[in-house]
Amino acid sequence: MNSPGEVAKAVEHALKSGYRHLDCAWAYGNEAEVGQGIKASGVPREEIFVTSKLFELHHHPEHVPLAIKDTLKNLGLEYLDLYLLHWNINLEVDAPAGTLPRNEHRVKGSSGKFKLDVALSDDVTPTWREMEKLVDEGLVKSIGISNFNINRTKKLLKVARIKPVADQVELSIQCPQPELVAWLKKNDILPQGYSPLGGTGKTNLRDNEIVKKIADQHGVQTANILLSWLVARGVNPVPKSVTPERIENNLKLVDLSKEQFDELESLSQSHPPNRVCDQSDSFEPVYDIYQENDPEFSDKVQFAKEQ
Repeated sequence: MNSPGEVAKAVEHALKSGYRHLDCAWAYGNEAEVGQGIKASGVPREEIFVTSKLFELHHHPEHVPLAIKDTLKNLGLEYLDLYLLHWNINLEVDAPAGTLPRNEHRVKGSSGKFKLDVALSDDVTPTWREMEKLVDEGLVKSIGISNFNINRTKKLLKVARIKPVADQVELSIQCPQPELVAWLKKNDILPQGYSPLGGTGKTNLRDNEIVKKIADQHGVQTANILLSWLVARGVNPVPKSVTPERIENNLKLVDLSKEQFDELESLSQSHPPNRVCDQSDSFEPVYDIYQENDPEFSDKVQFAKEQ
C-alpha cells in the first residue's frame, strides 16, 4: 500500500526522467494521484501515452460509459491513448441503476467467494461493443485486452469491429509464454508484459548466475538485462516502482548479443512457468482463465494448429 502522495511523486519523477508511457487501472485506486503527477511534471499531454483498464466489475455494457468517465475524471484527462479490458472475467454485481459498481457491490456465492458472471466471461462481445463506441466517441484512441490467451483472443477477433492493438499479460523470464508472444506478433497485436521482473522467493530468477553474468558484462543490474531481453523478444515491458532510483534504472536498456539472448531464452525454458498472478480459483465458480492444461485450448495446442 502506497502512502498518500507517493504515486503522484513517482509519476512526476518518471515523466521528468524520460518515461512517456503510463500504465494505469481503475482497480489500482490511484488514478487521481497519477493525474496529479502528470500535471506536476509539466510534460505536455500529447507527449504522454496513457493506458488504463476496464475493471472486472464494469464489463456489463451499461457500466462501460460510467467507468471511462470515472477514469478520465480521476486522471484529469479528456481521452486515453489505450483502454484495456482488464481480465477476461466479469464479476456479478448488485449496484443501483446508473451507478458505477464498486467493491461493495460484488455478490458472494455459497462458498463465500465472489460470483462470476460466466456468460459474459465466456463471451465478451457485449463489453467489446461498448469499448468500440468509446473509440468512435473520441474518449479513447485505441482499445486492447489483458490476460487473454490465444483461444480467447481468436474468439474476440471473429466479432471485433475494431481490433485489439495490445494484449497485456504476465511476461517474464519466469513466465515467458513463447507461443502467446509469437502468435500475438504474427497477428499484429502488441504483447505487453506486466510483472516483467518476475516474482519473489525461490522462484525468482533475477539472481540466476546466467543473468548476473550478462549483467556484469554490460555493467548494469539484473533488472536491466531482464527488461532488455523482453524488448528483444518484441515485448513492451511494464515495470512498476515508486522508488526514484529504480524508476531511473529501469529506463536503461542494453543491446544483447545473439549468444546472450539465446542464453536467456534457454533459461526461460529451463523451468515450469511460474505466474505471479492467477485468479482462476479466486471466484465462484472456479474459472480456467489461462487454459494452460486444456487439451484443446492451451496456447501450445492453439499455436501448433497454425504451424
